[in-house]
Order: sequence, then structure tokens, then C-alpha cells
Amino acid sequence: MAALISVIVTTYNREDALAANLRSLSGQTDKDFEVIVADDGSGPKTAALVAAAKASAGHRVEHVWHEDKGFRAGEIRNRAVLAARGDYIVFLDGDCLARPGFIAAHRKLAVRAKFVAGNRILLSRELTEKVLRDGETPETWGLLRWIGERLRGGVNRLSALLTLPLGPVRDAQAKEWRGVRSANLAIWRDDLVTVDGYDADYAGWGKEDSDIVVRLLRAGIARKDGRFATGVIHLWHQEADRSALPENERKLAEILEGKSVTARRGLSTLRVAPLGSAGT
Repeated sequence: MAALISVIVTTYNREDALAANLRSLSGQTDKDFEVIVADDGSGPKTAALVAAAKASAGHRVEHVWHEDKGFRAGEIRNRAVLAARGDYIVFLDGDCLARPGFIAAHRKLAVRAKFVAGNRILLSRELTEKVLRDGETPETWGLLRWIGERLRGGVNRLSALLTLPLGPVRDAQAKEWRGVRSANLAIWRDDLVTVDGYDADYAGWGKEDSDIVVRLLRAGIARKDGRFATGVIHLWHQEADRSALPENERKLAEILEGKSVTARRGLSTLRVAPLGSAGT
């Protein structure tokens, strides 16, 4: 079982969603965690938001930032790992809301030599705008409210909100790399060190999460299914620029064809970044 859990929240110039994300984390039933905001080059508004959360939250909140040079999610996650104090790392996107039992569910599923791949539901643009505009807290909604939103087309599915004791079924895809997203992914720190973290060689959107999963599996770290336990609520956002995807797919193909376990540009290439704010 994990002790201190480090939640690494990735963000970029999306203060409204990040505020909702941090609020949802403040409402966790399991309080033994910290939050490291992995900021991929946002402006001063994000820094101010995190500073306010740091002052008011009942847990450690830190801000790790690097200069905006395009989409560099792998590198900023690595910088956040270096700043984290926990033995167990949960990666969560800044536009995802965690229900009150999120940390507790991840703690319960944590097993050595396994990573946990969670899932999510997707809110529509209209429902997302309403939630953010009116300050609603969908992470606390009951099933009846969700059924109503599903019938109105505000959410794509309900299954990720259900809780089921799957037992051995959680290990059914132990060696499958496809379908894992860093939006909701838990990895032991020791295992991240083994594979040297994310590969910062991936620039632009796409495939850096597939890359680390392939290398984890190759290192003997098995996949455990977090569905029906750790599901999160994903706010709508515009589609990311996919111009780098062909090149990233080529890099992933090289990894799949080879035998590499460690990243080409991973944790070991970085020093701990100053816990400063954007614009400093």
C-alpha cells in the first residue's frame, strides 16, 4: 500500500478548469497526498491560481513551470516527478475532476510492480461551460443527476462513474499498452526511475504516454485496470494541434520495434526545476 501519494496535475493556460480540478482534489476523503502542478508554460494567471491554492489547501501544493516552447507534456511531468515527495505518483490532467474517493481508490489498487490505468467520462462543450460558469461541482453529483445529464447528451457515458469489485479481472490486460492515457495513470516512483520517466524527445501532442507504457511493460511492470474505481470527469476542450503526431508515431514505432526500457531524454537528463511561477 502506498504512503504519501503525489498527484501530478498537467496544465497549460486553462485556469478555469485547473481551479475546478484543484477544488475537486481538496474534497478527497483520503488526505494523505500532495499536488504538484506541472505547468507546460502557462502565463501569470495560472501561477496566481496555484499560489492561492497553496495558501488555502489542506495539503502540499507546488508549482513546477518551464518556458512555453510548445507542447512538452513529457518533460514537464518529469520535472514534477523530481519535485514530488511521494512514493506513488498519480498523473492527472488539469481539465479532469476527481471524485471524493479518487485518491482512496488509487491507494487501494496500488500494488508493487504494477501501474494502474484509469478511465474517464467526457462532458459536452455545453455542460462544461455551464459547470465552469456556474461553479457547479460535478465530482459530487449523485447517480440520478448523471443519468439526467446522459439523457440530455451532456456526457458520453456513465460506466466510468460506477464502482465494481473486479478482482482478478483488473489484471486481464496486464501486458497491453494500448488505450492507456496519462490523464489518469498511477505509477510507483521506483518504476518511473527504472524506465527514466517520460521521454521528453516527444514534442507536440501525442504518443508520449504510449511510449512510457511500452517501456514499463518491457521492464516487467504490469498493467492493472482502474476502471470501475478511479474514473474521472473530463471537461471539454478544443482538440489539440496534431501536426506533430506523424513524427511522434514514428518514434513510438521505433520503440515498439526495439528493446529500449529507458527514455532517450528522461528524468536523468533533468535537474530539479525551481518551484517558481510563470513569468519569473
